[in-house]
Amino acid sequence: MTDMTESAGCKTALVTGGTSGLGLAMAAALAEAGVRVAITGRSGERAAAAAAPLPGAFGVTMDVRDHGSVASAVATAWSRLGGIDLLVNNAGIGMRTVNPRFLTEPRGFWTVPADGFRDVIATNLTGYFLVAREITPRMLDAGRGRIVNISVNLTTMTRAGFVPYGPSRAGAESLSRIMAADLRGTPLTVNMLLPGGATRTGMVPDEHATGPRQLLEPQIMGPPIVWLASAEAAGVTDERIVATEFKEWLASRQQRQ
Repeated sequence: MTDMTESAGCKTALVTGGTSGLGLAMAAALAEAGVRVAITGRSGERAAAAAAPLPGAFGVTMDVRDHGSVASAVATAWSRLGGIDLLVNNAGIGMRTVNPRFLTEPRGFWTVPADGFRDVIATNLTGYFLVAREITPRMLDAGRGRIVNISVNLTTMTRAGFVPYGPSRAGAESLSRIMAADLRGTPLTVNMLLPGGATRTGMVPDEHATGPRQLLEPQIMGPPIVWLASAEAAGVTDERIVATEFKEWLASRQQRQ
């Protein structure tokens, strides 16, 4: 991979929910590409442990549901990194938190516990807003910055039995588009990145990880996130990039230029 420290690409990144799954895979790919990465998690110990094997990485405690925790973590990461070039909004929880058998026994929205609904929305949607809201003024003052919001397939947003996960991800997509529109004309960019299918992150029970539900490995997110941090991606904004289709998407883009 290209060493970002020798280009005009991103030199530093903050990856929320980076202790496992997609977040850890993206943090590892960025670190291997020469980007200094701060990994966040609700547990500071888990975040530190996840970051330990990665070159130049460190962990930070952050509960994306809590504005005070977000503000403190962003300030810490910004100070230790000397600025943040790339924010990867990734922290999220899935359907298993409200219905452990959501694939085999989907439940109507009217059966979902109100507290469970609130927690998924607070993590997957409000969390994206709070972290971006905290970091954007700093990026604007610095005159640079890129935000990548992690999303899912559109079918997940409308599938029966997927309240509140589906609405939380649909809301995050709308938020991303509005963020990109609000920041148009500034040096900041906002893009969406999604795997292109269910991934081996623990959100889907292991017994459903084979056959027609064969899962993608989290590492599929590596190449597109490294590209989004590169000099080549400077100025790219309001794109919805699917990791499974990334090579074809990039080739098509390069042909148009």
